[in-house]
Amino acid sequence: MSFPILSSILLAPVLGLLVILFIPQKEDKIIKIVAAIATGITVILSLWAFIAYDQEIGGVQFVERIPWVEKIGITYSLGVDGISLPLVLLTAIVIFTGVFASWDMEKRAKEFFIFLLALVAGVFGVFMTTDLFFFYLFFEVAVIPMYILIGVWGSTNKEYAAMKLTLYLLVGSAFVLIGIIAIYVYTGLGTFDIFTLTEQTYDVGFQKFVFFLFMIGFGFLVPMWPLHTWSPDGHVAAPTAVSMLHAGVLMKLGGYGLIRAGIFMFPEGARYWAPLIATLCIVNVVYGAMVAMAQKDLKFVIGYSSVSHMGYVLLGIAALNTLSISGAVAQMFAHGIMTALFFALVGNIYNKAHTRMIAEFGGLAIQMPRVAASFLIAGLASLGLPGLVNFVAEFSIFMGAFRVYKVLAILAISAIVITAIYVLRVFQKVFFGPRNPRWDHIQDAKGVELVPLVILCGVLIFLGFFPSYLMELINNGVDPFVQIYLNTPKVGGMY
Repeated sequence: MSFPILSSILLAPVLGLLVILFIPQKEDKIIKIVAAIATGITVILSLWAFIAYDQEIGGVQFVERIPWVEKIGITYSLGVDGISLPLVLLTAIVIFTGVFASWDMEKRAKEFFIFLLALVAGVFGVFMTTDLFFFYLFFEVAVIPMYILIGVWGSTNKEYAAMKLTLYLLVGSAFVLIGIIAIYVYTGLGTFDIFTLTEQTYDVGFQKFVFFLFMIGFGFLVPMWPLHTWSPDGHVAAPTAVSMLHAGVLMKLGGYGLIRAGIFMFPEGARYWAPLIATLCIVNVVYGAMVAMAQKDLKFVIGYSSVSHMGYVLLGIAALNTLSISGAVAQMFAHGIMTALFFALVGNIYNKAHTRMIAEFGGLAIQMPRVAASFLIAGLASLGLPGLVNFVAEFSIFMGAFRVYKVLAILAISAIVITAIYVLRVFQKVFFGPRNPRWDHIQDAKGVELVPLVILCGVLIFLGFFPSYLMELINNGVDPFVQIYLNTPKVGGMY
């Protein structure tokens, strides 16, 4: 039997939190070291899987299957392909750097890292499972710890933000659950296996109905306008590592679900609703960028910027071709790294200045050159500068979308100008301009604080110069499904 690499990735944070349970509360340093080791294991194993994946064979690899409830067809089934594997790696990188971004956590550190590791275990499960029942189960596991993490360790109206986030996402998950039950009953196969269900034929009316359920359910999580209002509040209230996971990974569950359980399973439903998704996502892109430009709080700027950038993901999904969907998956990866870096930097500044108000800063680059340089790299990635991985992802989306929605693609591209305005303006006001003597005591990032900055900047630059390592794997996962399920009708009953 081959080494169960996916189960090992999934169980590493679980074992980490179990070990932390038995460590005394006062041993903060040991708790953080255990969390770093557990998440470091996920990075090593994810990189191993990323490198070991055989692109010549393609398809789902590293498969693990254990019957769970055989009577109704529920199976503990894991496997990754070119779509899910980059997102597994993204999750591992973000949680590992998130632990170091939270190294100064003093308030109930034991409970904080327990819930943080539980959250990331759920995220890994969503990206790795090939069973719809476990997909939903892991989805719920990924959502619930967010309420506690924000409600206890958050700031800025944290109770309201935590409740709003949880209620919105649970409403979305209810739509997803109805869709899953409908699929199980409709097929009558007695299985929740995603790939078995993907191979079935469905009546056009049923496809439109279930895809609509998934569009709304996963749309809450992406988030798609007008279902987005929970997201900026959640970003602002969450502690640094949770903001990194929220924007960097949790929002990607919606895009991944829409691709995996939406367009590949119900291609005719996707074709029917794609124009609506494309229209709404342009509101995401333009509205999110405009609102970000008007914000005075650093976290709100990044929060609304995330709403805008996730609109590009939806545009790529709505265009329904290999280039655009590959770009959407790459954008999820690139945006996850970029926003994790942004929130790590803002958290670093906030922990020292105890404010995030842009107008209160000025000239920070003098005493924080490393933070300033990292912020500039994240900002340039945000506006799609060539040489950073975000450019490759956005360019693929625009090229694929232009074939289908020319006017909407042009509008989306124009939003890059707005992004450049608010990113460069924030950078100028915070790090340059007249120096504020109030912040002379602030020191630059050093020691463990440099770990997330170096790793996240390194990923953005390395894959920006060598995008083939990412794009070839993603294309390997996307293209077979597009050729089989989107280029030919896959329906029953009416056709």
